Amino acid sequence: MRRQARSVNKEARSPKVLGTPAGAAAHVRRALKEGGSAEHAAGVQWFFKEEIKSHGWYTADLRRAAVHFRREVRKERGLDFLVEVANQLFSGVVLEEKIAAVFLLERLDAEFGDREFTLFETWLDRISSWADHDALVHSLIAPMVVAKPARTRAVFRWAKSPDRWHRRAACVALIRGARAKMFWPEIQKLSNSLLADKDDMVQKGLGWLLREAAKFDANRTTPYLMKIRGRAPRLVLRTACETLTPSVRKRILGRG
Repeated sequence: MRRQARSVNKEARSPKVLGTPAGAAAHVRRALKEGGSAEHAAGVQWFFKEEIKSHGWYTADLRRAAVHFRREVRKERGLDFLVEVANQLFSGVVLEEKIAAVFLLERLDAEFGDREFTLFETWLDRISSWADHDALVHSLIAPMVVAKPARTRAVFRWAKSPDRWHRRAACVALIRGARAKMFWPEIQKLSNSLLADKDDMVQKGLGWLLREAAKFDANRTTPYLMKIRGRAPRLVLRTACETLTPSVRKRILGRG
């Protein structure tokens, strides 16, 4: 894996590779296919209900390769070129291609603006599993929502979507804000709108959001959980209570 990561980095210097974003993305796809593990790829499916196409990369190795490639691309062609390479990769069907697209851009959110936010929103239509979903939303979209709170308007638009991944995105996009004790009114409003959602992926996303809110601001979140405990799905409540004390969890879950 590490040898393949070095290969990705070395070949990135080639003018042929960096001629166009499509060419650079094709290079990354080849490197991912050649550097994966068939044995690990066979085990990846165990984590998903959906059928997943994987080359069998471990996350740390994939991130290392992507970071090396990002350095070369930014130095030679700049940020806009890098974003378009990532856009090409997130259009693929292989899990590692989409995760690599996110790794190419993660922690660059301070350099992004509304144009990139609009682009990342279109990526929600390309989601195939919770893994590429959460990588995109938690690593790219959520920091941009924190940076510009007006973007929460998109969250409520996603919450009304018939697509499960857009509704899950509405929850996950607020998690970084919840950790910073931001967006409490928005979190309550979103939660109230999604409590009747039957989709388990949405319920897990909402539970994750409320768990982070409770972890970083239990005094404000606990009364809300008590208020909704009679109508919230059990999955949402159990997840939301994970960081609370045993006695508070019992109160919320109705066991004491």
